[in-house]
Amino acid sequence: MDQMRRSAVSITSNIAEGFSRKTRYDKIWFYFVSKGSLTELQNQLLIAKDVKYISIEKFDKIARKTNRVHKLINGLIKTAATKK
Repeated sequence: MDQMRRSAVSITSNIAEGFSRKTRYDKIWFYFVSKGSLTELQNQLLIAKDVKYISIEKFDKIARKTNRVHKLINGLIKTAATKK
């Protein structure tokens, strides 16, 4: 669970850091790092479900939220990539 917390904090921290960067390349870099942390969290959720640390119902609820966050990060990347 500690690793899951660290991943979650990393997601938001890298989004914040990317947001504060001036160049689109720097922004995109941090957004991709954030996406990597999200993927790590999704993997940890799968493991938690498989070893029965969390119920399938709780897993499904959290997994839907992580999918939404994934789409939001992709939107940040797309927006940063198309800004001049």
